[in-house]
Amino acid sequence: MSLTSESKGKIVAEYARGENDTGSAEVQVALLSARISELTGHFGEHKKDHHSRQGLL
Repeated sequence: MSLTSESKGKIVAEYARGENDTGSAEVQVALLSARISELTGHFGEHKKDHHSRQGLL
C-alpha cells in the first residue's frame, strides 16, 4: 500500500532541484500526491477501511 523505494526515487529524480534534494516543496508535494492517488485506488476496493482513511487526514 505504500510507495516503494524505487517509485520514490523516480519521483525525487523528476522533481528535485539538485542531486540530493529530497526536502524541497516540489518533491514533497509530488510524494504526497503519489501517496494520495495510491490510497484513492485502495479505498475504491476497500470501502470499509476507515483506519487508513483517517490516517490520510
